[in-house]
Amino acid sequence: MATTTNAAETRRNGRALCEVRGVTHEFVLPHGAPLRVLENIDLAIRSEEIVALLGPSGCGKSTILRTVAGLMQPTRGAVLYHGEPLRGLNPGVALVFQSFALYPWMTVAENVQAVLRARRLPRREVIERAERAVHLVGLAGFEEAYPRELSGGMKQRVGIARALAVDPEILLLDEPFSQVDALTAESLRAEVIDIWAAADRNPSSILMVSHDIKEVVYMADRIVILGKDPGHVQTVMENRLPRPRDYRSPEYLGMVDRLHELITGHELPDLPAARGPGAPAAEPLPHAQASEIVGLLEYLDARGGREDVFRIANDTNRDFGYVINIVQAAEMLNFVDTPRRMVVLDRTGQRLVQAAADERKAVFREQLLGLGLFRAIEATLRRAPGHRVDRDFVLETIIFRMPQENPEEIFETFISWARFGNLFAYDETTETISLQEEVEAPSSPA
Repeated sequence: MATTTNAAETRRNGRALCEVRGVTHEFVLPHGAPLRVLENIDLAIRSEEIVALLGPSGCGKSTILRTVAGLMQPTRGAVLYHGEPLRGLNPGVALVFQSFALYPWMTVAENVQAVLRARRLPRREVIERAERAVHLVGLAGFEEAYPRELSGGMKQRVGIARALAVDPEILLLDEPFSQVDALTAESLRAEVIDIWAAADRNPSSILMVSHDIKEVVYMADRIVILGKDPGHVQTVMENRLPRPRDYRSPEYLGMVDRLHELITGHELPDLPAARGPGAPAAEPLPHAQASEIVGLLEYLDARGGREDVFRIANDTNRDFGYVINIVQAAEMLNFVDTPRRMVVLDRTGQRLVQAAADERKAVFREQLLGLGLFRAIEATLRRAPGHRVDRDFVLETIIFRMPQENPEEIFETFISWARFGNLFAYDETTETISLQEEVEAPSSPA
């Protein structure tokens, strides 16, 4: 296992297995206009190292991962594998998804065997390689279990086993620990490090996407911090901490603090939110519940209207990356300002906190209508028969306006905010969205 600075130095000076050179990527919107999501990305993945991509939602982290995998062809630039331009799927990588992505009708063994059968390997080899991978991730004895019988951590172990079964030179991880509890995530990180560190087998290197600062400091040798609009490399931080890394050591905590400073400077610039006629057609909604936004405002109000963002994360015992989401959401709605590391209650935020319950909803609704997505859906609803549209229409609108985002996640946030502000109602049974005033209107007298 890599436990010394000298070993880490060897990794940093290793040869490049895969390179991303000058990659720019654009999605073409339905009306023909391009939407640029990546801008001139340069990245090398060297032998025997772990590289982490860290940045805000919408900065193109997953797009980079899919480009390296060969699932997407960049608009400009090139991906090289062992110095040769990549054509089609990358033969040396395997991808572990955030959402497990298991076949529910297959057993653990069958889920792992599926990727090997797709490679047309002999039946005996398929069985043997699947068995080795299942044992490697600690699932021996669960080969005949179905996904519905497994915990979240066990499901992700199946996903990891499936990726390892194809013997990838580079393992791609797309936020693989975000769907499991904190203790399980900590255990899985350590197990992945142990598997990677074994000198006698692949993967040689790992490229991972994460929003968790503590996670990337624990795992990565290099941390690539991305900015967005469009996605670009802000800076690259070398992590020279020897392994195994201690979450409580002063050196580890010092690096976490330095990354906090960098991320805060990039993600919370002291700039006004883009609103009004000159604002973009739609802004990606940070994944935060309306109640959490209001909770942040109440927290600030109880502390004189301002607090350090690190202190907020510590006081609320929440992941720093998630606190950033809540702060970004509050700033998007013009409830707070973010000068440097501080979060400051704005005049509109003060008005909401001091208001009664019904007036709070009115203030929240007023701010929602300053955002392009909410304005567009409200305008459509006012024209639609019965002032209703179905869920698929809103999802298509999100995909049209924000093709690089996760439409289901944006939809969940959209509904949470709209319900809190009494702007729209959503019926889960019929999967329809309607104007709240239409739902609440009294029926006509007989």
